Amino acid sequence: MQVAIVNSGVANLASIKSAFDAIGAPTTVTTDPAVVAKASHVVLPGVGSFGAGMRALRANGLDKAVCESIEKGQPLLAVCLGMQMLAEASDESPGVDGIGVIPGRFVSLPQSVRVPHLGWNYVVAERHSDLLISGFAAFANSYCLAEPPMGWNAAWTNHGKRFVSALFRGGTLACQFHPELSGRWGLELLKRWLHGANDTAASAAYSGSAASETKNSGEAAPRGASHTAYDAPAARLTRRIIPCLDVRDGRVVKGIKFQQIRDAGDPATQAALYEEQGADEIVVLDIAATPDAKETQLETVRAVRAQLHIPLTVGGGVRDVEDARRLLSAGADKVSVNTAAVNDPLIIDRMASEFGTQCVVLAIDARQNGSGWEVLVSGGRESTGVDTIEWAREGVSRGAGEILLTSWDRDGTREGCDERLLESVTATVSVPVIASGGIGERDHVVAALEAGADAVLAASVFHDGDDTVAGVKQHLRDAGLAVRP
Repeated sequence: MQVAIVNSGVANLASIKSAFDAIGAPTTVTTDPAVVAKASHVVLPGVGSFGAGMRALRANGLDKAVCESIEKGQPLLAVCLGMQMLAEASDESPGVDGIGVIPGRFVSLPQSVRVPHLGWNYVVAERHSDLLISGFAAFANSYCLAEPPMGWNAAWTNHGKRFVSALFRGGTLACQFHPELSGRWGLELLKRWLHGANDTAASAAYSGSAASETKNSGEAAPRGASHTAYDAPAARLTRRIIPCLDVRDGRVVKGIKFQQIRDAGDPATQAALYEEQGADEIVVLDIAATPDAKETQLETVRAVRAQLHIPLTVGGGVRDVEDARRLLSAGADKVSVNTAAVNDPLIIDRMASEFGTQCVVLAIDARQNGSGWEVLVSGGRESTGVDTIEWAREGVSRGAGEILLTSWDRDGTREGCDERLLESVTATVSVPVIASGGIGERDHVVAALEAGADAVLAASVFHDGDDTVAGVKQHLRDAGLAVRP
């Protein structure tokens, strides 16, 4: 067995490779059509722009190689942008032709919801299948396929509208979500695809698990569902709990208002622990990144990625597009930028153009200043006089796909989030917002989410062992908020 991972130049290769390593499948990352032709299985991953992805594929003849692999019956897995590139076209890049294996055009998600569609949502299998079984998956998309083509089996998800989140036929599986970032559920899906999905006992076991989740959730099936496979939680984006690993010199540290720093453990070990507890994502921020320490930062990202099978955001010391590219190549799924963006806002435009908005996180450290808030940079050491609300609006207009909003006044204090700051920013931007700063107890998380946050980031409450991700999520569930099990 040999899995060929197609390197289109716009792919999350490290995450894909790490997932196949975890299930014991040998992989080769390649731009050579001859290697694709000889492989037992082919993976077409991708993130970012449809047009950029298609140009990269065609430059190396990989579009033809993908078509030929399907015609020969080689099992093919297409992930996120990879699925979109299999289609005929996308509204993201008018005039650019896709590979055309999947009849249809990808369209924008509705403006009535936050876009990009970032985080965990429920994938509802159209019918019981040995391959694709209903469950929670990690998404990062702004475009979608509205209807499945004839002859394909489908799975569905809701985000403002019901859309096709997976298609499968024969050995071809196309996923709008990221199985490699979808925890145990995603790894098991990769195993079933890899081995031909013949284990019907496993299918029954997972179907039973999905039914159990339904019972526990108390939610209704999607409208129009007529098959028993729809006996599952209503597909909708869940709220995320995100442990933050502030890192210096390869170690996790924590402080108060960015000061009084103390050691809090090994990043890879901590990340794996939090994933086991049910974390939806991990954020790694290098709080002392310097040009001389960049290789240490990359080694930390590689070590965390090797242990992690959920989304990973990395920031700190990102000064240009090449810094972001190195972090993505090392295993980050999203890159956070702060000081460099304030100094040169065009870096947001360049990163979004190069990697797609779903990869760009604008981190804003905000300090109260009269009736408003000003932006701080350099780890909170320098004030800018820039208005936080206006900066958030500008950042999103330039291509930031998510805001990581930290209240400097509340950071490390465990006094609760700045709800007024959150309400002001979330009312201003159309992208997801992560609340950070001040989380000390479970009700603080509820308050942040009720103030409009899509996700909540916390550090010391987890690092010090005062609470667990699982405990916080159960509290949210009891409060009636949708979270992933």
